[in-house]
Parts: sequence; structure tokens; C-alpha cells
Amino acid sequence: MLCRPLHLLTVTTLCSVRRAAPILLARLVATAHTVADKSGTIVRKIMSGGDLGIVEKTGANDLQTAADRLVQQSICASLARKFPKLTIIGEEDLPSEEVSEDLIETGEYEEILKAAFPSKYSSIKEEELVVWVDPLDGTKEYTEGLLDHVTVLIGIAYEGKAIAGVINQPYYNYQAGDSAVLGRTIWGVLGIGAFGFELKEVPEGQHIVTTTRSHSSKLVNDCIAAINPEKVVRVGGAGNKIIQLIEGQASAYVFASPGCKKWDTCAPEAILHAVGGKLTDIHGNSFEYHKDVKHMNSAGVLAALRNFNYYASRVPESVKQALVP
Repeated sequence: MLCRPLHLLTVTTLCSVRRAAPILLARLVATAHTVADKSGTIVRKIMSGGDLGIVEKTGANDLQTAADRLVQQSICASLARKFPKLTIIGEEDLPSEEVSEDLIETGEYEEILKAAFPSKYSSIKEEELVVWVDPLDGTKEYTEGLLDHVTVLIGIAYEGKAIAGVINQPYYNYQAGDSAVLGRTIWGVLGIGAFGFELKEVPEGQHIVTTTRSHSSKLVNDCIAAINPEKVVRVGGAGNKIIQLIEGQASAYVFASPGCKKWDTCAPEAILHAVGGKLTDIHGNSFEYHKDVKHMNSAGVLAALRNFNYYASRVPESVKQALVP
């Protein structure tokens, strides 16, 4: 759904005597970080309230909850208020309505504002950016209590390419005991790196594939079998799978099926690419994130932190022929 600003505000940036004002992209990523933090709080609050407000969209594996709805409203309205010329595309098809002020987040994460952004980003204009929002990636798992699968995704694209991403894990640490602090937010920008986690790799020579938990098929399984991994991890959520790659829990993300959308892959792709990984369709084609692009990633997803070419070379021709870009 294309999210349009409810009203426009003029934002005046005051230049500090000691340092230049942060560039637009820095402010947008810094705002997306605080909005993602707020989103995680909303997700947890709805779960603790007990009424998830579940509705089926296209079937039992395609659900929407109150968390999906409120988080998308929060993200879209918060970003549109500060950056009224952005194009913001969210997963949920929601009616246009006034958003409650308690869903609006106006803060900016200071550490991002302090980061040294490459000069190539300094001339970017608001109207040239497209933000892809998945308010609750792993909705089915959320409804089933598999809380560590759930993420909130905010991806930022420029000239059709994913250049920045923010991923919130509302339930990070939820199995660490009652005293643990819940949730974390990971962010990354091409040319800077990715932060909020410890980068790890699967030991050399091991092949561990992460793939879909609830959307498997013969095509998916044939592709995985051709890779011949030592282990297959089946979990929900594209954001969760990319986190597995960057934290050394898996070496490749393989999904040889249509199903993923641009809001599923934009933020994870930006973060993975920021640390030297690669995410494409099953043919090795890069994704485009223009505002007018089709939402479906119809030729599947293939991603790896390292040795991408090895995994790409193992994809059977029969699988490629079945998945048309």
C-alpha cells in the first residue's frame, strides 16, 4: 500500500556552530531507527494484551494482526510528518485515516547522526527516496508464539537500489529470563557498515541453509537438496533469515519460490550488502526498488554473507526455468 502523508509540516534544520547539519539520509535513517524502536514496543504491547486482532488476508498462511496495522500506521505517519516528500510503501492495505498522536515518533538516534556518511549521499533529495515497510515480518509466527522469528523492517531505496535498512527484533532476548532487556534494532547503510549486532560467519566449509518454515514446496526442497547442506534451518521471516546469515547461524538463505515482496527484502538486503554479503533472485538478478516496480519477488530469493557464487552455481536449471523474473 502506498502510504501518503496526512499533513505536511515544514521542518527547519538548525546548523550547529561546531558541526554541519546531518544530511537528509542520515536524518531519515536516524528517525527510522527510533520509529523501529517504538514499533517493537507496540508489537510487545499488543501481544501482552492478549487480543491480536487476527484477520486472514488471502489464507491461513497470510495473516494480519493489530500489530501489523498499528505499526504500519506508526511508521508511515511518523516518517511522512518529518519527510513529506518521501514515497512510503507499506505491506498492509489500510484505509486512510487520522493517526493517533501516541503512534507518532519524532526522535532521531544520535549515533547515526554522528556517523560519517559517504559524500555521494549528500545531494539526495526526499522525493528521490522510496521507503519499503513491512510492519511485522513473520506475522504467522507471531500468532503462534514463535516470537524470535518476528521483525519490523524499514528499507530505504535510492535510484532503485536498497541503500539503507533498519530491522527491529521486538523479542530479542525474550528467552534470557524476566530480567533481560527485550528487543534490539539493527541498522546499516551501504558505504558505512551495519551495527547493533556482532558479525559472525559460519565456520569455513560448512553449508547451513535457512529457508521458509510455512511456504515450502517441491521447488524449494529441490533447490536445497542440490546445495546438499549439512543442516537446514526452517524459520519465519525474511528479516530473521538475514540476521541468521550475519550472526553465523546460517551460510545461505534459499527460497526458490515466488512469495517474498519488496518490503520483505529491501531492509535486509541493505544490511547484508553493507557487510559484504549479497542478496538476489534465484537467477542472480539484483532487485529493483523503484516506487513503480512490481511488489512480488517472483523469481525467489538467494542470499549469502560469503561464497554467494558457490550457492548460485548449485541452483538447478529446472528451478531457474520454473521461476520467471
